[in-house]
Amino acid sequence: MSIWFDGFPMDYAVERAKDSMIGHLGIEVIEAGDDYLKARMPVDRRTKQPAGVLHGGASVTLAETLASWGAAFCVDRTKHHCVGLEVNANHLRPVSGGFVTAVARPIHLGHTTHVWEIRISDEHDKLVCIARITMAVLATAMQY
Repeated sequence: MSIWFDGFPMDYAVERAKDSMIGHLGIEVIEAGDDYLKARMPVDRRTKQPAGVLHGGASVTLAETLASWGAAFCVDRTKHHCVGLEVNANHLRPVSGGFVTAVARPIHLGHTTHVWEIRISDEHDKLVCIARITMAVLATAMQY
């Protein structure tokens, strides 16, 4: 059974990301399965810290991007929207080049909160970062 309210609109996500931090960092959503969302991000001049390895903030941005997209499309967007409430990330291994890939899966999809786990791995499938993000599910105000 799929977690998506009415499917995951890959083309919409790609288009919306272009002129944002997501596009600036080169984050690409590449797959939406029945119960997960996958993206990749380059480890290059945009995402490295001065020491030459992946910046922890870039990993958190990748994780929060997936949790935000995931939460947004698990709810009826005519009635609700989702915002980040809490982020926790453990950085486990440095990466100096190539790409990292993140897979986000919900741990909890409630009426008022979602909790997502995001696992970021390097090109050798070694775990680089694990993050947990809590999203608030809010009622969307009527627009006149």
